[in-house]
Amino acid sequence: MRLLAINVLLAVAWSALWNGFSLVNLLTGFAIGFGALWFARDLIASKDERRYFRALPQSVVLAVYFIKELIKSCIMVARDCIAPRPNLHPAIVKMPLEARSDGEIFLLANLITLTPGTLTLDVAPDRSFLLVHSIYATDEAALIADLKSGMERRIGKVFRP
Repeated sequence: MRLLAINVLLAVAWSALWNGFSLVNLLTGFAIGFGALWFARDLIASKDERRYFRALPQSVVLAVYFIKELIKSCIMVARDCIAPRPNLHPAIVKMPLEARSDGEIFLLANLITLTPGTLTLDVAPDRSFLLVHSIYATDEAALIADLKSGMERRIGKVFRP
């Protein structure tokens, strides 16, 4: 968390040097600050803090993946809303979890719910599975495999060492 704060401060300093706090200046400063921190990681970061240099790029990958899935799902749901014969196959599936921490499960459940056409219904008391409702569950095994290989795997790359 300390490295993120330093990175944000470097982005603000960069924007101040360029005399403008635009989004482009802040993002450029953040990227340059990340690079500078990465080069100085042996001097300023402990073993645990070096996780930042892997987690931040993986967070960006997760965000891009989620936006792609969101757009794809929105198009599918919109198409079925206006179609005379929608291609809906609703089902509730039990998705086994590899994620164990509260943060991982929370993020996974919310990203599934935010994606149109899917909804997280419940988390098992022992955190071993999620109950997920999908309106496109023609093949339940394929749906589970898609969620596990997509969102859950990318979330794991952000949270796990």
